[in-house]
Amino acid sequence: MDIVALEGLEFFAYHGYYQEEQKVGNKYAVDIKVIADFQKAAVHDILSETVNYENLYTIIRDEMKTSSKLLENIGARVIKAVFMKFEHVNKIEVSISKFNPPIGGVCNRARITMKRSRADLF
Repeated sequence: MDIVALEGLEFFAYHGYYQEEQKVGNKYAVDIKVIADFQKAAVHDILSETVNYENLYTIIRDEMKTSSKLLENIGARVIKAVFMKFEHVNKIEVSISKFNPPIGGVCNRARITMKRSRADLF
């Protein structure tokens, strides 16, 4: 299997368990890997036979605009949207980080990582 990845995507968004987080907003980072067979794209040199990373970015950007209490909720929405858009994707790994999370101490970022296969969802 082959991988297309976007790393270090950054967004300012209004997620968080606490109301203050949803009002003030925060900086987030997203990394995503999608796994599929890109053999046809490699041979035919046709964009539709791979994962267009511009479309992948648009999915993530749009999901980051929808406020969530939990990073896990954002991750699940991203995964579902990617599987819906790209039928030939078999597996997805997405990590979402929140910078300076409100934990009462010093922490550069909190991160969740979710890994799903198409079989897990459909």
